[in-house]
Amino acid sequence: MTLLSERRKQYRRVLEGNVCVHPASVFDAMSARMAESLGFEVLMFAGSIASGTVLGAPDLVVLTLTEFAAQIRRITRGSDVPLMVDADHGYGNALNVMRTVEELESAGVAGLTIEDTVLPAPFGKQGEGLVSLEEMLGKLRAAVAARQDPSLVVIGRTQALRDGGIAEAEKRVRAYQETGVDAIFLAGASKREEVEAMHRAARLPLIVGGAPPALADRAFLAANGVRIALQGHHPFYAAAKAVYDTLKYLREGGAPAGLKDCVASEELLAVALKQNDYKRWQGAYLR
Repeated sequence: MTLLSERRKQYRRVLEGNVCVHPASVFDAMSARMAESLGFEVLMFAGSIASGTVLGAPDLVVLTLTEFAAQIRRITRGSDVPLMVDADHGYGNALNVMRTVEELESAGVAGLTIEDTVLPAPFGKQGEGLVSLEEMLGKLRAAVAARQDPSLVVIGRTQALRDGGIAEAEKRVRAYQETGVDAIFLAGASKREEVEAMHRAARLPLIVGGAPPALADRAFLAANGVRIALQGHHPFYAAAKAVYDTLKYLREGGAPAGLKDCVASEELLAVALKQNDYKRWQGAYLR
């Protein structure tokens, strides 16, 4: 297994490069191993996917930090590829953010985002909105102070493009990068002019969330400081459909033999389950 500090350095090399990469959205050890076998440079574990995987619940911040960290440990044990995670709002105030960084660093993440969205949704209000600039600056400074491994990447995430427009986003990006964070995550970017404006405002590497087709050009993104561009979380949704379709087929009387072309091959399972490694270990230590 690659040392966690080396994985974090690998992740930093992506941010320090001059190209834009798509991370693999993963949700457990098996999906992480499959992504590694395909050559992905970075893995992504989102809060929404964590809630779906662990609780079978929507993205409403009902997952606890302990549950999130436990699933992260399974993923980081399953693959050597650097893992970045969506730590939502840090599970509370600035002191909670420090605890979040402590837990997720020990769980093995290479990078984590802290966002400026008001979470969970407050009583009696429509939409989420943004926390005050002052509160977010405190959270980000606390996150940077809490890390023990200096190679851990702390990322300030803003939803200001969606909730405040370009001017508000520029103000927050400029302020966030003074806290000592290593990158800026732009949620809600949908137009080229938005990315260009954020690139002018930021001296740090940029990460963009699941973007529309207008932002699918990786050459454009790379030229404007974007080093990682998410593509959504389709592997989890595809897995959910495959499980449902298989169960439905069997429940309705379908024969297992009829699933031959729909299930994982022995070759794929050998990768996903590290069967060759376990076979070698059995031969070395159980005989």
